[in-house]
Amino acid sequence: MCPANLNSKKKMKIISHYSEIEAKQFDTEIVKGVTGRIAIGKDDNAPHFCMRVFTIAPGGYTPHHSHDWEHEILVHSGSGQVFQDGSWVDVRAGSVIFVPGNEEHQLRNPSAEDFVFACLIPRGAPEL
Repeated sequence: MCPANLNSKKKMKIISHYSEIEAKQFDTEIVKGVTGRIAIGKDDNAPHFCMRVFTIAPGGYTPHHSHDWEHEILVHSGSGQVFQDGSWVDVRAGSVIFVPGNEEHQLRNPSAEDFVFACLIPRGAPEL
């Protein structure tokens, strides 16, 4: 290891399982049955991205919205649907989703099991 790395403020972060990360619950009329976790973010001195992990309970949904920044999403487990151009598209574990900035979107879980996905956003966007 290079001596300069010994004094670096940035440290590698390893979490055994995403469920160990502090969770924030969202349950209103606009967003229902959603748990959000900041896996990697500004507190980790991540210079470019924030990684979030969301769980949508059966019957739950994220808000229908749009914003300036993009999302990159990887579905970890379960299945759900993504609102795209006025219709719902089915997704499942292993699906990859790119949502460009300013595109209306929403995710929902019509299934009987949790829908879990990782979502990357640029640093500077609200982390949760």
